Amino acid sequence: MSTTFYFYDLETTGFSPREARIMQFGGQRTDLRLKPLGKPHNTLIKLTEDVLPDPDAVLLTGITPQKTLADGITEAEFLQLFTTEIAIPETIFVGFNSVRFDDEFMRFLHYRNFYDAYEWHWSDHRSRWDLLDVVRMTRALRPDGIKWPVDSNGKATNRLELLTSLNSLDHAHAHDALSDVQACIALAQLLQSKQPDLFTYLLEHRDKNAVKKLVNSNQAFVYTSGKYSGEYEKTTAVIAVCEHPKRGGAVVYDLRQDPTESLKLTPEALAKWWRHHCGEYPCPHPRIPLKTLQFNRCPAVAPLGVLREEDQKRLQLPLETISKHAKQLQAHPEFCEAVTKAVELLDKQQQLKFLQDELDADVRLYDHFIGNQDKVKMREVQQANETALATLVPTFTDGRLNSLWPLYKARNFPTTLTDEERGQWESFRHRKLVGGKGESRAAHYFERLAALDKRPDLTGEQRYLLEELQLYGQSVLPLTD
Repeated sequence: MSTTFYFYDLETTGFSPREARIMQFGGQRTDLRLKPLGKPHNTLIKLTEDVLPDPDAVLLTGITPQKTLADGITEAEFLQLFTTEIAIPETIFVGFNSVRFDDEFMRFLHYRNFYDAYEWHWSDHRSRWDLLDVVRMTRALRPDGIKWPVDSNGKATNRLELLTSLNSLDHAHAHDALSDVQACIALAQLLQSKQPDLFTYLLEHRDKNAVKKLVNSNQAFVYTSGKYSGEYEKTTAVIAVCEHPKRGGAVVYDLRQDPTESLKLTPEALAKWWRHHCGEYPCPHPRIPLKTLQFNRCPAVAPLGVLREEDQKRLQLPLETISKHAKQLQAHPEFCEAVTKAVELLDKQQQLKFLQDELDADVRLYDHFIGNQDKVKMREVQQANETALATLVPTFTDGRLNSLWPLYKARNFPTTLTDEERGQWESFRHRKLVGGKGESRAAHYFERLAALDKRPDLTGEQRYLLEELQLYGQSVLPLTD
């Protein structure tokens, strides 16, 4: 079987993959020359009655919960389709900002429906790639032949709809998943035709082992990331200062900045600076020059040799400065220990936040990996039809999966619920939607609808969408005492 691209995009009820849900999935397979293969997928996924969408998201996409219920399929049905038709061997999943957004939604979708959250993008020679960082690095290093947009303030922007418009690429309906997929393919074709060497290099070096080899070479390299300033096309030169203590990656230092003052800081000061709250500690620069680089996130990295003289001038990144700052860091190996301790402090703070704010099994994907014994039982759940589910009582060793079981049945097969499970489901919905009273999800939802309804610039279509959202919210609101 030959390697293919599968371009995909999601429209969702909000921005958080822990909380929000997928409402529309669009996708198209192509060969490596970017020629479409077969028919595209364009699927709505039913919204379940424990979720209230972000009204602003619905105004953007035009997809109402009622439309998903009328024309969509359940999450379980979609994953059957996804695993049989889409996630076939040797597929490279591609999107626009997909590694940080769409892929995360897909992981949580798999997890809460008893599928492995990761295998879809790595097993059977599958992999993933993110076109956004390809665009960013192309703009920074090889911009010729492509028109690059700026926003209303004259600042560089890489929004998909602006790139397609400026370069006369077809993009009929922005924020429609399938239209965005087709636009993404057209943009990839443009990049491949105008800058084929960089396109091919980044494709071949998306693999975590290739990234790891470059990052751990103890040499400076070029790194493009959304975390860096748009003033320099999101691109700088960095060097790894230490291995990340918990994630598969490294902590890198931005060699654009002089490390003299950074080298003097304690781990506590570095951690505070990293969180943008320096307090009593002095901050040598507005933004900390340290950043986590994860090997498996397809980062756009390249050897320092790609920086031509004109690139150095355009990006204000002279090789002399890069070399000087790299040598300063290499002369202070103890800085690695300070950075490592700072990262550990930040991780502990983040873990405590998750423990306090997110107790439901739905959001606990990243607690730990699921064991092989439970994966066998998960496959039984995946293969069970509605009749079998009515009598299936899986007992998992992982407590998260036991908590997910009644939720899975309620969302996908509500007629199979026992009286006890139906009570658990209603209790869950009550706590999730109206728990906290004035600070509940339902309260914020209806407050936002009221605020949006007062806008004088609303179109007739937008007023219709708000009316639909009002009716939907009322229909799923749990009964209160």
